[in-house]
Amino acid sequence: MKERVVAEVSIIPVGTSDTGLSRYIASCLEVLEGSKDLTYRLTPMGTIIEGPLDELLEVLRKMHEVPFSKGASRVVTHLKIDDRRDKPVTMANKVESVLKLRPSTKT
Repeated sequence: MKERVVAEVSIIPVGTSDTGLSRYIASCLEVLEGSKDLTYRLTPMGTIIEGPLDELLEVLRKMHEVPFSKGASRVVTHLKIDDRRDKPVTMANKVESVLKLRPSTKT
């Protein structure tokens, strides 16, 4: 099995005639959905992607181009990658490791 990474990406079209970005992001997600080895979770401020690094970078390049194809004159893409080689990493286990250390809020 290929090493998997967890990444967070935000693609921000600039120089558009509209302040809404949803149509650009929806089109970026269509590119992401075409990838068989990547899973993702859309969040209010970006998208979390899990999968092999090479495939993630290839798909991200295509996603970055989408706003240009829709008329944006500038695109700013923020990318954070968690590439852990000592043990497998997933979106779920990253969240679980934090939650199990959280003090109980039950009374």
